[in-house]
Amino acid sequence: MTDGHIDIILRASKLFHKVIIAVAVNQGKTPLFSLEERVTMAKEVTTSLSNISIIGFDNLLVDCAKEQGANLVLRGLRAVSDFEYEFQMAGMNRRLSPELETMFLTPAEQYEFISSSMIREIAKLKGDVSSFVPKCVEERLIKKFK
Repeated sequence: MTDGHIDIILRASKLFHKVIIAVAVNQGKTPLFSLEERVTMAKEVTTSLSNISIIGFDNLLVDCAKEQGANLVLRGLRAVSDFEYEFQMAGMNRRLSPELETMFLTPAEQYEFISSSMIREIAKLKGDVSSFVPKCVEERLIKKFK
């Protein structure tokens, strides 16, 4: 969970009366933290937002959305390089679930360059990540790489 994620979440909480942050298992990646740890961190950094709920999921996003009664998926786009993948995913999700819409938000410009893989690399090499992630995430990164 980076400050870029928080930016998107805060803005989404102002746009929608209810926002579900769905944290994926994501079999194609090897995340640093378990699904349970990532859900816990997301809950910690969103406690002040009353219209946000956090769930973990290990099935298709369209099935997760259906289970939650959601009709919109909000995705963050940092750069043009993200667009092709996100565009393909939105198209596939539309084929799988035509009633599910996808909307994109771009982060504030100070967060456009932040990626979790960059944060992980900085933390792994004992660099200062405090200006990129919430305090609870920074603490977990430090502990993970001790």
